[in-house]
Amino acid sequence: MKNQITDLIGLKIYSENGMFIGEVDDIILDIDSKRIDALAVGKLNPEVIEVKTHKGVKVPYRLVKSISDVIVIRHVPQLFRSDGDL
Repeated sequence: MKNQITDLIGLKIYSENGMFIGEVDDIILDIDSKRIDALAVGKLNPEVIEVKTHKGVKVPYRLVKSISDVIVIRHVPQLFRSDGDL
């Protein structure tokens, strides 16, 4: 099944551990290699990612495990607050 790239905008992103990360605000393309480079994520979950003055983060597309009704990304501990910080 093929989807339009714009179908990704607005999808919720979860880690493979089930943590809500945020929502896709935009797609960052690598024009030279004709591929998606990263997802620009907004509406971040402050319990998972320290927001401070940032409005969003870039999630490298290589972390994406699956896309359906939501996007599931690999859990990379250094990207997220540890359970002790919550």
